Amino acid sequence: MRSKNWRFIYTGAGLLVAAALFFLYMKGMAVKSNDPKALMEIVGQVSGVVGGISIAMIVLGFIGKKPA
Repeated sequence: MRSKNWRFIYTGAGLLVAAALFFLYMKGMAVKSNDPKALMEIVGQVSGVVGGISIAMIVLGFIGKKPA
């Protein structure tokens, strides 16, 4: 039976929260930008990539690792 890899799950959850907080923080900063549309496109891409990596880590953590 496989055991869950809790380090992957916790790291993935932390990255997911960090991506969401980064997006929300930068959404408030976009008002002050010269080109808010371009800024939010880049921020959305970065948040999406980090969110995707975090979801992959969570899934891999739940799949688990083989016992030694």
